[in-house]
Amino acid sequence: MTHHRVSPANRGNARKMRKAMTDAELKLWNEVRADRLMGMAFRRQMPIAGYIVDFACPKKKLIIELDGSQHASPDVSASDAARTATLEAIGWTILRFWNDDVIRDIDNVCQHIVIAAGPADAPALPREELVI
Repeated sequence: MTHHRVSPANRGNARKMRKAMTDAELKLWNEVRADRLMGMAFRRQMPIAGYIVDFACPKKKLIIELDGSQHASPDVSASDAARTATLEAIGWTILRFWNDDVIRDIDNVCQHIVIAAGPADAPALPREELVI
């Protein structure tokens, strides 16, 4: 895996975000931490390409983003699309879930993550191949 330089400010912000998780982030973290989800190793609030992503499985190059209601606004939605394009351009697959979906139906969210991750010895499926 290629390592990218992380600015001290970004590293510090990621550290602060790990200490102040939302209810949805905490619920998903409890499902994916310590290789609990199909043996995949996830990191939380991981800096990648100038962004801090909610959860990432570096081995699968899979990013999980949890979105609150503010992500429905046109400005934030456009920013999310640009962020997704940047991360996909460097080989990551991004899955987005609403916070409410995580809180209400964590099993289905985890099932989607497993499907997107694909077989244990293969990289995550590209976004265009996901049928969920």
